[in-house]
Amino acid sequence: MNIDRSITSSSPFARINQYSYFKKENEILFSMHTVFRVHQIEEKEHDGIKFWRVKLTLTNANDDQQLSTLMKRIRQEITGTGWQKMGKLLWKLGENHKAEELYNMLLNEASNENDESYCYHYLGMIKNDLGQYNEAIEFYQKSLDIKEKTLPPNHPDLASSYNNIGLVYKNMGEYSKALTYYEKDLEIGLKALPPNHPDLATSYNNIGNVYKDMGEYSKALSSHERSLEIRKIALPPNHPDLAASYLNIGLVYNNMGEYSKALSSYERSLEIWKIALPSNHPNLAASYNNIGMVYDNMGEYSKALSSYERSLEIQKIALPPHHPDLASSYNNIGNVYAKMGEYSKALSSYERSLEIRKIALPPNHPHLASSYNNIGSVYYNMGEYSKALSSYERSLEIKKIALPPNHPDLAQSYNNIGNVYNNMGEYSKALSSYERSLDIDKKVLPPNHPDLASDYNNIGEVYRNMGEYSKALSSYERSLEIFKIALPPNHPSLATSYNNIGMVCDEMGEYSKALSFLQKGLDIRQKSLPPNHPDIAQSKSNIEDVKKKM
Repeated sequence: MNIDRSITSSSPFARINQYSYFKKENEILFSMHTVFRVHQIEEKEHDGIKFWRVKLTLTNANDDQQLSTLMKRIRQEITGTGWQKMGKLLWKLGENHKAEELYNMLLNEASNENDESYCYHYLGMIKNDLGQYNEAIEFYQKSLDIKEKTLPPNHPDLASSYNNIGLVYKNMGEYSKALTYYEKDLEIGLKALPPNHPDLATSYNNIGNVYKDMGEYSKALSSHERSLEIRKIALPPNHPDLAASYLNIGLVYNNMGEYSKALSSYERSLEIWKIALPSNHPNLAASYNNIGMVYDNMGEYSKALSSYERSLEIQKIALPPHHPDLASSYNNIGNVYAKMGEYSKALSSYERSLEIRKIALPPNHPHLASSYNNIGSVYYNMGEYSKALSSYERSLEIKKIALPPNHPDLAQSYNNIGNVYNNMGEYSKALSSYERSLDIDKKVLPPNHPDLASDYNNIGEVYRNMGEYSKALSSYERSLEIFKIALPPNHPSLATSYNNIGMVCDEMGEYSKALSFLQKGLDIRQKSLPPNHPDIAQSKSNIEDVKKKM
């Protein structure tokens, strides 16, 4: 069994949390200091001309609790003066190109270095969102250079710059640099702020996100739990940042394969956001998305689909029609359909995701590479290997332009190209691709990262197909060693390793060993997966085949 690397989407939280307010129906309209609530929109057509009848009622923040809550949160989050507020609002709404035009205009009109630094900082944030990471670093560095000249060495604004530079390096897969900048941010915070200040919680949160991406889950969990401790002391019990902490703890548990703990954390996050935020806020969509990811990983595909579709419903109301988060939802719905074997539906969802990303993002944004990768995975599962190869190679082309030469996502592309060649029987090409993937992962990941285990597993698969069983066994065993260190004892990937070792032993005629490993795989799958999961049926079938040979 090969290990394929498709892409799901989640939203880590940075120093500036992103909340957007944009509704299509029952929305609140602001006009010349007068506020109306939209109750009903009725579409009419006459002589080929469309028009709408809109039912409005006058309202104000004193009488309307939802409006009062909305206005309070907007005031908290849209800070700055004059046009700066408009720029930040556009950015929060995902209108990055409009926000970029505005900040460039403000930069040209800046009358002092502080205003220049402000504009450079926000241009860096916009470039980061657009996946233009080198430009983001340049803008952040220009902002930081001004701050270092004009501010004392432990000023919180310096910490903010270090934090956001760290976020860009994290997105680029340069985890050691990201960690360095996040630790600079934390160092200033520990000196300049009270011990339970919310910004310290954000620093620990972001350090935890880097450790998660590095596969160092115990360190990630420790950082996120420290963040949560501070937020529990510093913030009201239903503050959205507490929900963010529970969400990120859930992400770590999800990656560790501890799905019940992940689900519990995600549901706690959702409870808080339901209290703290409007009913169609994008962060509620993020919660449903991540709950869907857990069910997806557990093989409970109908529940996963239901959660992803709930996420999409909210996003359609809350976000502009071509917002990148909508693309992520279609992507994740496609992932579920692909696992259910409903490939035409999967392809349709992935292509819808790609359409939105082509409109919303620059032509070489990494998320476009993700879309091509996942379309390639569908064609791969359909046995249309030439189409799969074409999509995977398009994905790789974009990644080579957008990412550093040893980014883990490049390894993912080589891995998936290797899968195609392996299934086409072109084993030397498959081996070359898998070894390229392994070479990158060895450079950028810790020695016991799960992706290294996946690389060794897939190299073992090629050797097995070539009939070189001793080499296959060696690779599978190396994969298993890493999974044992990196993952909990009942993680499904361990079951895959035991299954594959069992299959090689079977082919080598060592039936008692084969039976032992296959049984270990089955035991794990029965503990970690739903009873009707296809991998359990596969394990049982493999065991029966070996028993017949004995």
